[in-house]
Amino acid sequence: MAQKSWMYSVLEAVQYEMREDPAMTWIFELTPPVASNPGQPVINLETEFGRKRVVNTGIDENWMASAVIGAGLAGSKSATYIPYQGACMPFEVIQNVASKLRHKTGGRASVPVVWIIEMTGQTPGFGQQHSCYEEDSYYMHIPGVRTVIPSTPHDAKGLMHAALRSPDPVVYLYPAGLRTLTEEVPDEAFEVPLDKAAVRMEGSDLTIVSSGAGMRTALEAAETRTGEGASVEVIDLRALNQMDTETIVTSVAKTRRLLTVDQSYYTLCPGAEVIARAVENVDGVKVKRVAFPDAPPPASPEMFLWMRPGPENVVEAARALL
Repeated sequence: MAQKSWMYSVLEAVQYEMREDPAMTWIFELTPPVASNPGQPVINLETEFGRKRVVNTGIDENWMASAVIGAGLAGSKSATYIPYQGACMPFEVIQNVASKLRHKTGGRASVPVVWIIEMTGQTPGFGQQHSCYEEDSYYMHIPGVRTVIPSTPHDAKGLMHAALRSPDPVVYLYPAGLRTLTEEVPDEAFEVPLDKAAVRMEGSDLTIVSSGAGMRTALEAAETRTGEGASVEVIDLRALNQMDTETIVTSVAKTRRLLTVDQSYYTLCPGAEVIARAVENVDGVKVKRVAFPDAPPPASPEMFLWMRPGPENVVEAARALL
């Protein structure tokens, strides 16, 4: 157990799985699979496993997404890192090919593939053409593909182990704003379920549901409301597809109030699905959602920060519900 960063935790899981499976491959274009951490050995997948298994390819995210599917069908686990410039480029091949192969073959074809997709669009200052908020909404909408979004280094490692061991294809969303986040993470391999939410705070007056980079905002707002005398329950979705409806409904049935927080567009954000499932299963629940406005991302970092939902927006919405 040691303090580890988000990316170090991810690559530690990948390194373990590549050591266990000599056929596993990693494909990247701009971001070398290298991570360092105080007091820990440097992880460099290319140096350790060689260029035949850790492939630095040309800038073609669609090719990268397709290549790992081919490797998976041939019997090799495979993962690829899609940086922020091409976060939506692999969508067609994931939606139209990877999601359907197991079903088309009656379950005989295994697709042990992971796409690590960087969500830099949720970070200010990357320019409009490199900024998108909605990757979570896009990829969680694909049947046949699991979509996960960790919010802590601990879950980042555990979900990566689980994703690489899954026979289903997995979209693994990486909120780039969490790259400097650190916490205690076990050294040994462990799995976090690909279909289970986490209750980060327990309470009885209000349920706040968020995921990924939105969790820090949700937890900060929950602490503020707790200090004002409210009892707040906070749920980290972790899995967008398959979403853990049971945990959501159990909490909302107790609190009767639901507030969702997203670093995504207001329309069809993950929180909209959370609200739909809660309303379908709990009568009389009061709901609100906080998200980015439905407007293209600004190039100005100052404008971006003004548009991004902050703890003050969540606190205001929580007060309205209570």
